[in-house]
Order: sequence, then C-alpha cells, then structure tokens
Amino acid sequence: MRLEILGSGTSTGIPVPACGCDICRSVDPADNRMRACALLKDIEKNISILIDAGPEFRLQALRSGITRVDALLVTHSHADHIHGMDDLRIFSKKEPLKIFSDEDCLNDIRIRFDYVFKETQIGGGKPKFTLCPMTHRKTEIIAGIPITPVPVFHGKLKITGWRFGDTAYITDCSRIPPETFSLLKGIKNLIIDGLRLTPHPTHFNFEQAAENGFATGAENVWFTHIGHECGHQDSIRWCTEWLEKNFPGNNGEKHLLPAYDGMEITVEIK
Repeated sequence: MRLEILGSGTSTGIPVPACGCDICRSVDPADNRMRACALLKDIEKNISILIDAGPEFRLQALRSGITRVDALLVTHSHADHIHGMDDLRIFSKKEPLKIFSDEDCLNDIRIRFDYVFKETQIGGGKPKFTLCPMTHRKTEIIAGIPITPVPVFHGKLKITGWRFGDTAYITDCSRIPPETFSLLKGIKNLIIDGLRLTPHPTHFNFEQAAENGFATGAENVWFTHIGHECGHQDSIRWCTEWLEKNFPGNNGEKHLLPAYDGMEITVEIK
C-alpha cells in the first residue's frame, strides 16, 4: 500500500493569507502546503482510506486523482481537519460513507454537519455518513485493512492517531501517553506533528517531534502540520543536523525529514 500526504500544512495553510514572509512568498513548491490530510491507498485492490478532510479536500482530490473513498478516519474535529467533509458527497452517492473516530469527535461532526442527519427536501445534494465510534487501542478491519486508533493529546484534548501495518500517522500532538508507545511498537514509518522550531502549547515543535518520533522505535520520521516559520529546505537542513547530533554514525539507518504535499511512502500491512 501507499500513504500519500495530501496536505502537510498547519491550520492556516501556506502561504498564509495576508502574510508577506519569505516562506509565504517562496517559489519552492514544497513550501506550498494545504491543510493536513492523507490517503492510504492500494491501487491494485482499489482501496482508498482518507485521513481527515480539511477545507482543501476538493482541491486535493482533484490534484491526486482520487476516484473513490472507502472510509474516513478523523483525528479530531477542529475545522482544518473536517471542514471539507461536505465534498465527500460525490463519494457517498451509492451508499453512506463510514466515518471512524472517537465518540466525542463524532458527536461534534453530528452537530457541525447536522443537515446530513436530518430529513430535508429533495435536491441540494448532501453527503451520506455512517458514524462509527472506535475505542482507542482496539484494532478494527476497515475496507479490508487492520487499523488501530491510538490516543494522543493535542494540548488537553485527547485525539486519535492511526496505525496501519508498519506505519502510523499522528498529527496535532503535544504529548504521547505511555500506553500509546506500546501500540506503536514495531512501526517503521511515522508521520508526526512538527509545527515549527519554537515551542507551542498544543503542538510538538521540531525538537519534540524528533525526540518522540524516534522514541517510538520508528526508522523513518516525517514532520507534518508544518507552519511558515521555517521553509522546506531549511527544515531539511535542521533535520540533517539533528540526526548527526543525536545519532552519530547513523549510516543511513534512521531518516528524519519534513513531509510535503504529494509525498508518498510505502506501507506494509501484515
């Protein structure tokens, strides 16, 4: 399978409206970041599982040529992670799309998208959703893939990261509780929230993301939900220097990089 990073940006996206900083004016395509979102896909088996659906989901779907969505995994109900859900209507015409998350997040979705769950007049298309509560730490088969929801904290808010095979996706995170490290044992790849260089109350900064990322045992760590404090090329240099400092003589055994929109990694499902 493949995991495609549809968006690697923070809640504002990059460029940020009304900002004239060097990063927002950058001509490097990797500095153009849509809101954080990802797609787990198997082209041969015709499986597509979406992780979050932010405000640019329609644009991400067009850019990546998405023709089906079999399920949606939601990390949490902040606007930059769910406010593209109405655009899922095209993928739920034949049958309701299953939405997986914890009960608190699903309750927020029911309120935010109340029109989806009401009897309304014919016409004025709307998506069809089936809300599927998942218990943290309990693996379920979703579209034929074993997926485990893993609890993390976004400030004081308990939200959901996702593990599938040898890969985990954890965004909007400022603390990984001890029980979650046990759920991540054996992963090879980790996409993790790395907002910026300086500290933030509800997100890992680069240093924290790197430390926690490799504490899981992952060999390959990528930052996502990246802000406009540091450009892509400077972020690569920071990652290179951090690895040299913390894993001298690494010999290519560990990799640390910023993710970027359109990036894909191979995922092995056992």
